[in-house]
Amino acid sequence: MISFSNVYKRYPNGFDALKNIAFTIKQGEMVFITGHSGAGKTTLLRLIAAIERPTTGGIFVNNKNVSKLKNRAIPFLRRNIGMVFQDQKILFDRSVFDNVLLPLQICGFDHWSATGRVRAALDKVGLLKREKARPITLSGGERQRLCIARSIVNRPSILIADEPTANLDTDYTRDIMYMFKSFHQVGVTVLIATPNVESLEDHQYRVLTLNQGELAI
Repeated sequence: MISFSNVYKRYPNGFDALKNIAFTIKQGEMVFITGHSGAGKTTLLRLIAAIERPTTGGIFVNNKNVSKLKNRAIPFLRRNIGMVFQDQKILFDRSVFDNVLLPLQICGFDHWSATGRVRAALDKVGLLKREKARPITLSGGERQRLCIARSIVNRPSILIADEPTANLDTDYTRDIMYMFKSFHQVGVTVLIATPNVESLEDHQYRVLTLNQGELAI
């Protein structure tokens, strides 16, 4: 469950990125967050993962008050959240396998358990045969698949993605969206930020629209 209650986010320069945001997303729900560039979509996702903190208001994720979490508790929160952001943070000096392995190494998984999880994640995104490849040899769509594999290797209960199909062609966009829907179908809570939900082929999911930092009614 994810819940925002009267959340404001003001940056030090005085810019109000989010204003009086309130909503609740049920466990296992799939939701699209849409709005113009600069509407606050990225900020909202970063607040969920405690990458940013709200200026005022309450944010609850899996019954934890993220707004008041101590810094030492944040890594434990993020173990249950898979994150796919626009900057990707791919390590180009490591193989595809080692990129996906990194979150498990940080969490202290043993070699055999980690290896099984990495290969299962790569198989889900269609990159198992490229596990030894370097990311520089991957196409844009394959790099996005790599980021998704890394985000799900911990088997999180929540998956958040910031414009995961940006700059991808129609076929890759369809494939990426199919992956997110398949995660949703097995009970993962999925939030996807996109500038234009009308471009998606399937509109059956709930949509939250941001406009100048406010949630449109």
